[in-house]
Formats: sequence, structure tokens, C-alpha cells
Amino acid sequence: VQLQASGGGLVQPGGSLRLSCTASGSIRSINDMGWYRQAPGKQRELVANITSGGSTNYADSVKGRFTISRDNAKNTVYLQMNALQPEDTAVYYCNADIRRRLQVGVFGYWGQGTQVTVSS
Repeated sequence: VQLQASGGGLVQPGGSLRLSCTASGSIRSINDMGWYRQAPGKQRELVANITSGGSTNYADSVKGRFTISRDNAKNTVYLQMNALQPEDTAVYYCNADIRRRLQVGVFGYWGQGTQVTVSS
């Protein structure tokens, strides 16, 4: 199983970016999917997550600016980021709780990370 993230880049304050993350491999089902971020010198923190049924949860710092969504048919989670601020600069990682085919249990998988830089 692999998670491939894309969509990061350099954007000016107030700008927008959309991150995508697709899970591939021997997947039976995916439970929660989410986005985390880690800024230099800081711990990794939850940005937002979404259940298989579409219920969402956001960090207070991004509420009203970021929107998480998913396409279950494509095993893909998205993060639409609007009104970006310099403090949003970080490496963004996607995460998914996956049940693999022919395997008991649900395990967490991480994507490789994508850099988001907000600067003028």
C-alpha cells in the first residue's frame, strides 16, 4: 500500500492551494483519512481528518479556511487551502487507516509529504 501526495508549492499570503493524496495497492477498505503538517522545529500536528462517511474535523487554526474532502471511489483525499498565511508553511503529510486485502486489522499509512510555503 502506498499513499502519494501532490499539490504543494510556493504561494503568496492570501493565496490558495489544493493538496491531493491517493492510496494504491492491495486495499480492501479505508477508514479515516487525514492531513497533518510539520513546520521546522515543531511537532507534527493534525490539520484535518475525514471519516469514510464524510464527517470532518479541523484544527482550530484552519477552521473556515481549509476544507477536507474525499473521493472513496478513487481512494483519494483532498485538502483545499484558502487564505493561506505564512504560519501555514510546513510539510504536509496525508494519512489513511487502511484494511488490506487478505489481512486482519486496520493499519495507518503515511504519504511522503509535500512542502507548502507561504511567502511574499
